[in-house]
Amino acid sequence: MAIRFYSHGACGEVTGSKHFLDIDGRLLQVDCGMFQGRRDESYQKNREMPFDAKAIDALILTHAHFDHSGALPILFKNGFNGNIHATSATRDIAQIILLDSAYIQQKDFETLQEKAAKHPERKLTVYPPLYSAAEAVAVMGNFVTSNYRRRFRPLEGVEAEFFDAGHILGAATVHLTLPGGLRLAFSGDLGREGLPIIRDPEVLPAMDYLVLESTYGNRLHKSVGLAREELREIIFKAHSRRSKILIPAFTIERTQELIYLIHTLQQEGKVPILPIFIDSPMAVNATAIFKIHPECFDEETIRRFVSVNVDPFGFENIRYVVSTAESREINAVKGPAIIIAASGMAESGRILHHLIQHIENPDTIIAVVGFMAENTLGRRLADREKEVKIFGKPYQVKAEIATLNAFSAHADYAETLSWLQKHDLKSLKKIFLVHGESAAQASLQAELLRFGIPKVEIARYGGVYDLE
Repeated sequence: MAIRFYSHGACGEVTGSKHFLDIDGRLLQVDCGMFQGRRDESYQKNREMPFDAKAIDALILTHAHFDHSGALPILFKNGFNGNIHATSATRDIAQIILLDSAYIQQKDFETLQEKAAKHPERKLTVYPPLYSAAEAVAVMGNFVTSNYRRRFRPLEGVEAEFFDAGHILGAATVHLTLPGGLRLAFSGDLGREGLPIIRDPEVLPAMDYLVLESTYGNRLHKSVGLAREELREIIFKAHSRRSKILIPAFTIERTQELIYLIHTLQQEGKVPILPIFIDSPMAVNATAIFKIHPECFDEETIRRFVSVNVDPFGFENIRYVVSTAESREINAVKGPAIIIAASGMAESGRILHHLIQHIENPDTIIAVVGFMAENTLGRRLADREKEVKIFGKPYQVKAEIATLNAFSAHADYAETLSWLQKHDLKSLKKIFLVHGESAAQASLQAELLRFGIPKVEIARYGGVYDLE
């Protein structure tokens, strides 16, 4: 029995997760994410998959974040027609993410076409959409769902089981038992203990190999408990300045966490009441999905909201904005307000239009509340660059940049080691590190070796590894 592991994404980088197991010629793929970064590089990497989609027999999706699910319609267009295994919450969230992605690609294409025609001197490159809404819908027919801790068979002779990753709603770590008894696990994106709304990461059964994310392999987060305090501080600051808080946020989990925390702060009388605009049609749909999946909630959320029939995501001063006309109206709102809009890395979507309006105002607060990949506008803001380009036009960054690290949904290196420490590691032969930038991976590799893991290998893009 020949078993090989390799990756075509999230190797030495954080986006575009695509991992593969070759089991005697049968191919099982884990995740199929979009690469995010510079527009030209992103377009080429996402369009030209360096493998035969028709050869893949089945796929397991750990969770619905765009960098793990966003390329599924491309895979389907290229000939993949196997089952896509996921939790039910992941399936529901993936549907809105893929439809939203198709819509944003089309709108950005139209916007860039218009700008290129008006301003030929900018020499803007116009990128056609990688897939349509119809193609995003088509791939959903391939989903097969399983609950946490319920075994399923993605391939004949392969047993799989989902465990709660504690990352976003429906996110899972995956434990596989392969022919011959070899046990392999994929962490997907590993979450943190104490995150709002969702449960903590679960412990996996014993394993021989682990494919582990390394996003924050060289960093320590502030405690999750500080997220409320950080948020409280900037709300008071915006109130005193009578200014806007702009938050580029993933519309899945991060937006709901922010809403949840603001709601609890308001319930306790700890913040002034400001108008809150959730400027994303996708966030409206995502929040509805949260409401129908309370099986993913932690005990506190159930006790505080569900058990007393209170909507954690709905209250008087919050407004969910769907139409483009409504979105434009937000900029006319006087006085302090909180505007939460996609995309999380500020690469596309409505947040760009709000940034254009407010980025050069020194009273504005731009809150960075999650990981920003290299070469994204979000990273340039987090790095406090003095000038950035939006739709090809330069803007001076005069707004205050507030980095709220306590909001990260990824485990840092100490939290990763703490999670591992709870496992039976006697049979663990090797850990493969994926989904991290080079410095983070090198640092986590050293930490894991000091921790006592016998072998830790940083997976190379396209590198093939025999598993024994």
